[in-house]
Amino acid sequence: MKRHALSAAILCGTTSLSATAALADLNLYCSAQEEWCQIMEKSFEEATGIDVAMTRKSSGETFAQIQAEASNPKGDVWWGGTGDPHLQAAEEDLTEPYVSPMRDQLHPWAIAQAESAGDKTIGIYSGALGFGYNSDMLAKAGLPAPACWEDLTKPEYKGMVQMANPNSSGTAYTTLASMVQIFGEDGGFDYMKRLHANINQYTKSGSAPIKAAGAGETLIGIVFMHDAVATTVAGFPVVTVAPCEGTGYEIGSMSIIKGARNMDEAKAFYDWALSKEAQDLALQVNAFQVMSNVAAEKSEKAPDLATLKLIDYDFKKYGSSDERKRLLSKWDTEVSTLPQ
Repeated sequence: MKRHALSAAILCGTTSLSATAALADLNLYCSAQEEWCQIMEKSFEEATGIDVAMTRKSSGETFAQIQAEASNPKGDVWWGGTGDPHLQAAEEDLTEPYVSPMRDQLHPWAIAQAESAGDKTIGIYSGALGFGYNSDMLAKAGLPAPACWEDLTKPEYKGMVQMANPNSSGTAYTTLASMVQIFGEDGGFDYMKRLHANINQYTKSGSAPIKAAGAGETLIGIVFMHDAVATTVAGFPVVTVAPCEGTGYEIGSMSIIKGARNMDEAKAFYDWALSKEAQDLALQVNAFQVMSNVAAEKSEKAPDLATLKLIDYDFKKYGSSDERKRLLSKWDTEVSTLPQ
């Protein structure tokens, strides 16, 4: 039975949801890990009395769904997933501008994400790209431990590397965009072609490769480093690697969908999701990203971004729709069609 919506904003001392809100659901599109999506859904319902219908898909899939539903939006809020497709959705006018009263509690990089998109999205967490390998499999095969992006193209790892498809996965698109920025466009695509020769599967989800590595189904998985750490914490023999050449990173983001049917509830979720209380939920599900609220709890197991060799990732360029379409088309034509 639906309950009268309470104001999540009252929880944070804001007024984004009126006390007279009608009976309503919130349709949440979630692109983080399944357990995180579930705890966000449940905790928001408990905190506010607003019923939530949550759908979990990868960021690339969610972006495609929002595009397809543009003339008749079904979702209200898109939470999580890499920031590039959120920026692309903003550019295509698929999301609503909103300035949350919670912004003064956020790290500058989260606010910069919002400002770059005309306030149509905002940063909720950050994480660096890398890879992980199964140490038991490595020892059994007598192989050297990979330490660099270039190592993954060596013939001894043929058929032992897994990554997601950049058409469906924000993680994999970040990988593609990062290689272009690290090695230059020609060098980056040359790298992706050489890497392709060692890939055993392109998965739909960005986190699937490291889960496969943990299960012994592949030796190496290219993922965000926090996902590799989470697999280790779950008890699997996975070693996390920050590549020697340097690496790209994500600003996981949140957006309100343009034409949302439950706009007040969407803003209430948006405010709540930026609070320390909501962001502290990450550690309950072993999500080891750096959260955007400066007061959010941090884990000693989480990758320390300050110690990593991060590139100056060009979010504006690689978060644009035209650049994304161009790079994906080039990858489809020049890389994915090559024999293995």
